[in-house]
Amino acid sequence: QVQLVESGGGLVQAGGSLRLSCAASGSIFSIKSMGWYRQAPGKQRELVALLASDGLANYGDSVKGRFTISRDNAENTVYLQMSTLKPEDSAVYSCNAQVRQASWRPMTLHWGQGTQVTVSS
Repeated sequence: QVQLVESGGGLVQAGGSLRLSCAASGSIFSIKSMGWYRQAPGKQRELVALLASDGLANYGDSVKGRFTISRDNAENTVYLQMSTLKPEDSAVYSCNAQVRQASWRPMTLHWGQGTQVTVSS
């Protein structure tokens, strides 16, 4: 089994910053990519940021220039540094990881439970 545990969410004022963390643990042979998605009430889940094992990062248009994704491969942990936060960034933020649990097994996608981020105006 693979577990993803997020932390770092909370309440922040507009213009402030937060740092989210997501640690993967369990039966892990390798991780191809780790990323963050968010979902606000009544809206579809959207990509926030995705980081491949080669270091290539992709960001959602609404967060480019404000959020930065990074990864500690040794700790199987991905971070999301969020700056200049806006009320519209309020959502449940969930991380995911493409994991290979053994060399002979295919990649599988795993999700964390999510952490709430609320930005007050």
